[in-house]
Amino acid sequence: MTDTPQAALAPRIIARLDALAAVSADPGAITRVYLSPQQTRASALVLDWMREAGMTARIDAVGNCIGRIEGPIPGGPAVVIGSHLDTVRDAGRFDGPLGVVAGIECIAALVRTGVVLPFAIEVVGFADEEGTRFATTLIGSRALAGTLTRDVLDRPDADGITMGQALLAAGFDPDRIGEAARAPGAVRAYLELHIEQGPALERAGLAVGLVTAISGATRLAVTLTGEAGHAGTVAMAGRRDALAGAAECILAVEARCTPEPGLVGTVGTILAAPGAVNVIPGRVGFSLDLRAPDDRQRRIALADLAAAFAEIAARRGLELDRVVTHDAACAPCDPALMAHLAAGIAAEGHPVLRLPSGAGHDGMAIAAIAPIAMLFVRCRGGLSHHPDEFASGPDIEAGARVLLATLLRLAAEGM
Repeated sequence: MTDTPQAALAPRIIARLDALAAVSADPGAITRVYLSPQQTRASALVLDWMREAGMTARIDAVGNCIGRIEGPIPGGPAVVIGSHLDTVRDAGRFDGPLGVVAGIECIAALVRTGVVLPFAIEVVGFADEEGTRFATTLIGSRALAGTLTRDVLDRPDADGITMGQALLAAGFDPDRIGEAARAPGAVRAYLELHIEQGPALERAGLAVGLVTAISGATRLAVTLTGEAGHAGTVAMAGRRDALAGAAECILAVEARCTPEPGLVGTVGTILAAPGAVNVIPGRVGFSLDLRAPDDRQRRIALADLAAAFAEIAARRGLELDRVVTHDAACAPCDPALMAHLAAGIAAEGHPVLRLPSGAGHDGMAIAAIAPIAMLFVRCRGGLSHHPDEFASGPDIEAGARVLLATLLRLAAEGM
């Protein structure tokens, strides 16, 4: 196997992350949403970097940036390194772009040292993963996987502009989004490097970690309806207080999820009506986000919580309504690719810590068409989607080195 090129990778990765961070809709913050002028500028930078690394580079029908080094068979299947270039509002600079820029730098290192791979290789900067603008996630990777449906074109942003209209304004043809889809077998394998977005690596004192699966998620909109009444004249006994019922349901989520490794449940929004200080809440809506790296684990917990909510509602004289607003299966990482990444981690002198990803990633969409694997890089405090999001130079170097070593292992085995 060819030795891993030894020139430091992190300095240029960090410089390019800084350059992308400067492309933002908000002064003093990082905001770069799908089909915005800022995304157009960021895409131009990334395409230039891809070409500088020796790749051919293009934008596909939904705005994904794609750089490619051709293999021995022109147009043949490719190993794809990917992550996303869009951000949440007031974001950090590492979530998403780190994986894209590290992929480009790894390819540049191979080209500089004359390594020729026995397969085509691509780096993809997905145009939308976060779903910040049109409230639907993984647009770029679903388009590439061929699972993006045309109804997404009718989704409006906060200003009432639909995705179809935004595509036209950005120079794309909404009728051609299907052209972004890859043919069956066109992607041999998918690798993604990403900050962990959690504290496990930091607690373990490790720079990198091997992802076992991307957790599936179910989201519910739950409504409890009781009876509003005067706060001073309705006795406590017999009240049909919807907010008190919701509070008990929320504690039931915490009690059900806390003891079980990998299972997480979050109530992120709650709205009580009529919302007056001197009125018993007669109607309360709250959200539930339930995630687990194993679909059976998540389904069992979901059924248990449904039963718990129903019991609480019946005991308190409340009407219960539950609507599933999102349901995505988990995406297990491919055992063979995981073994290659694990060998790369060990070869670079790091212990191999296996951990699931509680956050969603583009790999969830790509898993529909190709085996996937992910590498996490430690982030300070486990903080992400925040201006203070941070990964150190040595940790970025470690992650890029493992990715590069993995590519060389795949090449040596003639994948």
